[in-house]
Amino acid sequence: MNRNLFQLQSAVDTLGGWLTDADRVLVTAGAGLTAAAGYDYGDADRFRELFPALFRMGLRSRYTVGVRLPPALRWGYWAVHINDIRFAPAPNPLYQRLRVLIGDKDHWAVTSNVDALFARNGFAADRILTRQGDYGRYQCSVPCTSATWDSKALVDRLLTAYDPATGTVDPTAVPLCPNCASEVEINVRVGPQFVDAPYVSARRRLSRWLHTAPADTKLLIMEFGAGFNTPGVIRWPGEQLARDFPYSRFARINPSDAETPAELAGRALPVRAGAAELLEALTIFDR
Repeated sequence: MNRNLFQLQSAVDTLGGWLTDADRVLVTAGAGLTAAAGYDYGDADRFRELFPALFRMGLRSRYTVGVRLPPALRWGYWAVHINDIRFAPAPNPLYQRLRVLIGDKDHWAVTSNVDALFARNGFAADRILTRQGDYGRYQCSVPCTSATWDSKALVDRLLTAYDPATGTVDPTAVPLCPNCASEVEINVRVGPQFVDAPYVSARRRLSRWLHTAPADTKLLIMEFGAGFNTPGVIRWPGEQLARDFPYSRFARINPSDAETPAELAGRALPVRAGAAELLEALTIFDR
């Protein structure tokens, strides 16, 4: 057995034991888990397939669509992107495998991802906190109101007005706020105008779940794919929770940034592997 396989097997043995022993499980996830599930925002081939007009303009991945596009082009992009990422009906094997592994443990999921893959693959909707928003909702760009609206009907309407050759929607289909007629935007955190009202209730429920746990609770925190792009959203709060719960255990699954704080030595497990590799190995362990 080579060194990498030995290290993975050792991590699987440890994490499998921790999962069995846990009273509660908190799954936290960054963009790496969505990428491992097959939705890689940096995939140039998939970008060319979905957005040929933008590709001809020189853009090469969804990460590069941070530039300010004209409204008809911007909403053409959003319609195709959100339909692909958020509303694809097929189940996702990676997220389903994670849900099966947790089984009947008392658990929550916290993610910076806005694709609803947890809710779409067996995790209870009232036990998920999406800190950065949800592609499934849109809001006023001002915002003039704390209301947000379901984006599914909007996306469907935009797709009927979409021209793949130009990447644009018909200008008459560009959406406006139903309250003040200003521009609208997808309800994801990109600046101070973000409307977080849809997520306040989940944040409070998660806080109660954590603060009502007995002091000796064996909380297992399993972090997947959270690096340093926005460490204050998933990575650092998870570390702090591990410090706050003296009987907790903390596993960081990340192929490039798996380091864990020195003060958590003995109850922190850095796993330098991708989520798919680790979950497949854990599934075999679980058998």
